Amino acid sequence: MTTIIITITAFLASILTLYSGFGLGTILMPVVAIFFPVTVAVALTAFVHLLNNLFKLAALWRDIDWRITWRFGLPAILATVPGAWLLTGLADLPALHAYTLAGHAFVITPVKLIIGILLIIFATMEWLPVLKTIKLTEKSLPLGGVLSGFFGGLSGHQGAFRSAFLLHAGLNKNAFVGTNAAIAALVDITRLVVYGLNITLLLGKVTTGLIIAATAAAFAGVLAGKTGLKKITIGFIQKLVAVLLYILGGLLIAGLI
Repeated sequence: MTTIIITITAFLASILTLYSGFGLGTILMPVVAIFFPVTVAVALTAFVHLLNNLFKLAALWRDIDWRITWRFGLPAILATVPGAWLLTGLADLPALHAYTLAGHAFVITPVKLIIGILLIIFATMEWLPVLKTIKLTEKSLPLGGVLSGFFGGLSGHQGAFRSAFLLHAGLNKNAFVGTNAAIAALVDITRLVVYGLNITLLLGKVTTGLIIAATAAAFAGVLAGKTGLKKITIGFIQKLVAVLLYILGGLLIAGLI
């Protein structure tokens, strides 16, 4: 049942991220966190996210704007390291609160609290997109890289910041998708290197079969998403993601998942 739920989630989330530039990590990670510790969920999501981006890169290689990629991507890589290290440090902190509800024990941990708050912040940005009211230009790309990389390393939720800044970089649709995926892949590789210092965290609790199934489902989502691209608006998808983030963020903060 665990594999089925995670696989279906990876498929649907992959479709969403194809349209909006983000969504795979923000949706897949909390669902995986239902079955595994949050730190393991973030590492697993980073791996699937990376392979999914590489799959998109194979189809959009010629559309990547490498000048924009490196101007945004290098600051993102540097900021990913402290974010990822902060995650590994928070995993060792004691629980903040424990309680019983309907006969079940629940624990609120620092990692769950911080990730839950981040989910709600990202959701609020979708309902009240403050970044869109700011005069962002190509000169803002390094700042966007730092913000995206740090949150990508800490929680895996790098896409919202990245998309907000790249939308003002003068890229066409194909270049936006390709460049977005290229930068995301760079950040994911950096995160996996940092997480790999504690590789037993992932390999000790996640089977190879689950990783393969989730990755294949994400690939299938990319292919399926292309067929329905003209029928669904990005605005609708972003609102849908925001609702899910509010729900999942609240559950994490409350220690229910």
